[in-house]
Amino acid sequence: MGQGCDASILLDPSFYNIKSEMGSSKNFGIRKRRAIEDIKFILEMECPGKVSCADIIALAAKEAVAFTGGPQIQLPLGRMDSKTCSYQQANAQLPSSTISVNQLLTIFMSKGMDLEESVAILGAHTLGVGHCINIVGRLYDPQPEDQMSFRFKALLRNICPTTIPVSNLTFVPNDITPTIFDNQYFKNVLMGEGLFSLDSSISQDPRTAPIVERFAGDQNYFFNIFSSAFVKLSSTNVLTDLQGEVRRICNQVN
Repeated sequence: MGQGCDASILLDPSFYNIKSEMGSSKNFGIRKRRAIEDIKFILEMECPGKVSCADIIALAAKEAVAFTGGPQIQLPLGRMDSKTCSYQQANAQLPSSTISVNQLLTIFMSKGMDLEESVAILGAHTLGVGHCINIVGRLYDPQPEDQMSFRFKALLRNICPTTIPVSNLTFVPNDITPTIFDNQYFKNVLMGEGLFSLDSSISQDPRTAPIVERFAGDQNYFFNIFSSAFVKLSSTNVLTDLQGEVRRICNQVN
C-alpha cells in the first residue's frame, strides 16, 4: 500500500507510462492478484461501474480475517481506484523486514493509529509465511539485543541453510498456526520465536512489551484493537470521486 488504499498495487505496466508497484522488491511476496480481478468480473456483470477494486481488496482482506477465525470487522466503503502507481514510491514507503520499533510507530501513528493499534496490526502476521531472504541476516549475523530462542534459531537455520538463499521460494510459517487468525503470533514473540527482528524488538521495548503481553493473554482484546487498526489502515489516503475512478478492469486504468 505505497500510495494508500487505492488498488494501485493491481495496475500492470502500460503505454500510459504506468510502472507497476510489483516492480518493487518489497512486493515480491504479493500473490494471486488475479483473484481480485475474478471478483471484479462478477461484480461488473451484476452492478457495472459501482464497486471499486480498492473496496474489493479491503473486503477480501476483511473476509480472509473472518474466514480464518478472526474478528468480524465493520468496514466503511466508497474507496476510489487510483489512476497512477509508482514502484519508486512503494520502495520508499513500504517497511522493510528490518524495520525498528521507532520506525514502525512513526509509520502507523502517521496513519492515525495509537500505540496499541500499531502493535495490534502486526498481529496480522499470525497468517501466512515469511521468506528466508528476509531473515538470513538475523540468523547468521545477529545483533546482541536480538533475543531468539536457541531451538527456534536451529530450526530456522535448517530451513534457511545459507546466507544467500537460492530463491525467494523458501518460506517459513509466521507462527505455529499460519492458517488460523489468532493471538499465537504474540505468544510466539514472548517465547523468543518471532520470525523477524522486529518481533524480538517489540517484546523488549518498554513502550510495546506490555501490549504484546496483554495481546498474548487476551485474544478478544487483541481482536478488538486489531479491528480498529484494520479500519484505519484500510482508510489511508482514500481517493475522492474527482481524484480517482472505478476501474472497469482492475489491472488497468479506464
